[in-house]
Amino acid sequence: MKSTSEITILGEHILPGQKRTLNLDIARLHTQTKIEIPVIVERGRGDGPILLLNAGIHGNELNGVEIVRELLARKYTSPQNGMVISIPTLNVFGFLNQKREFPDGKDLNRSFPGSKSGSLASIFASTMMNEIVPHIDYCVDFHTGGARRFNSSQIRISRDNPELLALANVFNSRFIVYANQREKSFRLAATSIGKKVLLFEGGKSLDFNHRITRRGVNGTLRLMHHLGMRDFSEEISEMKSEPSIVIDQSIWLRAKYGGLFRFFQKDGDWVKKGDLVGIISDPYGKFEYKIKIPQSGYIIGLNHAPVVYKGDAILHLGFKAT
Repeated sequence: MKSTSEITILGEHILPGQKRTLNLDIARLHTQTKIEIPVIVERGRGDGPILLLNAGIHGNELNGVEIVRELLARKYTSPQNGMVISIPTLNVFGFLNQKREFPDGKDLNRSFPGSKSGSLASIFASTMMNEIVPHIDYCVDFHTGGARRFNSSQIRISRDNPELLALANVFNSRFIVYANQREKSFRLAATSIGKKVLLFEGGKSLDFNHRITRRGVNGTLRLMHHLGMRDFSEEISEMKSEPSIVIDQSIWLRAKYGGLFRFFQKDGDWVKKGDLVGIISDPYGKFEYKIKIPQSGYIIGLNHAPVVYKGDAILHLGFKAT
């Protein structure tokens, strides 16, 4: 819980009741063009936690950017207590090019905690860990599925962490998925220094989905309300919600043949063992391979690509915790 004393972020003093747009500036393009990452800081007049809303760590994951944009545009990020730090396009380099990676070809989310003497992505990660993350208490890190893979709205957390599970239930995405932390990821680096991170997954790359955006916005309002940052009772009363489904384990079904892929189910569906969920066929009408579910579960991710190769992940099947 932060006090009403002065807080300094990126060299700027943030006083109670202030809103500032700061710039995270660590590098230039090869043309010497300066690229600045906007960091919007909004501080309430009362004491409270500091929440980071972080999106675009992969430059082509636009649905997370849209969630944070909508929160900012509707002025939901202006707290009564505590402070909200919003970074809609963390990997602004990738965002400009509509690519996942940093300009040096590195995955920013595999570069944490970074190094001041490392690659460009590593330098950026180090700056983030030293200039922004030490100030925060909580973070929602917004992601989408990679490539053409569409994820149902889900909060990913580590197993055996009751506090994170409680926060994930407050957020109320469609699913809560127990997921191991990836080496050198932002989530691992932040949680290793005591920060509480909810990783939101929803939608797919280079795409907006209204349902996913609504889930992300509503979940953030619930979280801020729960943390005592702002009273969203009226907004929450209008939200339709059911308890999140906790996914204990999951598997990916992979294509046994390459060809044209047509699926008959939608993400989030409960499917039973033996159900037909899709067909892979050749372009000439000579064969059709039926894809059946090996065991009952929920579709938490689905490949939307119309053409797949042998071995491609085509369906993410999750199993409910007992």
